[in-house]
Amino acid sequence: MSERESTVVLRAEALDVRFGDHHAVKSVSLDIPDGPFGLGLIGESGSGKSTIARALLGLTKADAGTVTFQGKDIRSLRGADMKAFRRGVQIVMQDGTEALNPRMRIGASVAEGLAVHDLVPKGAPRAARVAELLAEVGLDAALADRYPHELSGGQRQRCTIARALAVEPRVLLLDEPTSALDVTVQARILELIKRLRDERGLSYLLISHNLAVVDQLCERCVVLKDGAVVEEGATAQVLDNPQHPYTQELRAAVPEIGDAVPGERPR
Repeated sequence: MSERESTVVLRAEALDVRFGDHHAVKSVSLDIPDGPFGLGLIGESGSGKSTIARALLGLTKADAGTVTFQGKDIRSLRGADMKAFRRGVQIVMQDGTEALNPRMRIGASVAEGLAVHDLVPKGAPRAARVAELLAEVGLDAALADRYPHELSGGQRQRCTIARALAVEPRVLLLDEPTSALDVTVQARILELIKRLRDERGLSYLLISHNLAVVDQLCERCVVLKDGAVVEEGATAQVLDNPQHPYTQELRAAVPEIGDAVPGERPR
């Protein structure tokens, strides 16, 4: 077993998903190793990206293929193993509004995973941990008492990231995490993801149609068209010298690659 093989945390092999006559995902395979590591999943709307994310979480049933977490098929997970999987793989969706209960204060939302997984005692210790998590994503602890509608879009997205990080996940699934935000706020959220990746040693699957973002945050990338992988490899190689006509079209539409997030590509 190779060194890379031994560190794979989340894997999809020959994943196939159909919705009636629609073949949404066609024999897609991908590996997410221990972090810090970023894998970009690139494609236009309707290409199957979010369906893959839901299949990786076990929320959408695959018609063929397997998803494994730490070497175990997620379909076979029960009890403590399933709880470890639910804790180990967390998703951050496009819009923080979707992930936060509008009737629940921010602090309670962030603390939900701490309670479910019995990680921090309730009361003062849990409140203190929530304050630490909010600070980690650049938010004032006082926001814990507010409701989602009282926050800006960028603040809500930071809260959803704090909520995902609360349970110390191994992998984050970032489903277009900045697409609902304006350009200035997008850049700040991307910088946050970059910092958290390095500080926490995170792995993530970054789902995006934005090649410039993937270029800055991911070592490797997979290009998806109509549910099938058309190109994959080291991000620099794929985006600097695309081989498939579809990747070439996407690349030609983004001449400013390299400028989306200050700093070098991940190595």
